[in-house]
Amino acid sequence: MLRAYTYSGCGTCKKAVRFLRDRGVAFEEVAIREHPPTTTELKGALKSVNGEIRRLFNTSGRDYKEMELSKKLPSLTEDEAIALLAGNGNLVKRPFVVLDAGYLVGFNEATWSNLA
Repeated sequence: MLRAYTYSGCGTCKKAVRFLRDRGVAFEEVAIREHPPTTTELKGALKSVNGEIRRLFNTSGRDYKEMELSKKLPSLTEDEAIALLAGNGNLVKRPFVVLDAGYLVGFNEATWSNLA
């Protein structure tokens, strides 16, 4: 079953959840702030974005900006960046979806159409 990490106040997450429900896709919804993705999930997702760690971050989020991660991220190791994400769900780009065959980061209706 698909696992979707979402935030209830996120318009994109609401759109993604509605998309899944409208198509009858079975999924488990997980509150990303309270239960961020695991380091294993984040490392798997990193592979799916061709190792571009920045693509896993919610770069428009308040925490990202307050922590000045746009300046710090280039100097972080992969493990340090993954630890930040695993420790703070606000930093993770959402929705963050775990599938049997991979990961989806963010909502793109064309890409997600393959789920239905």
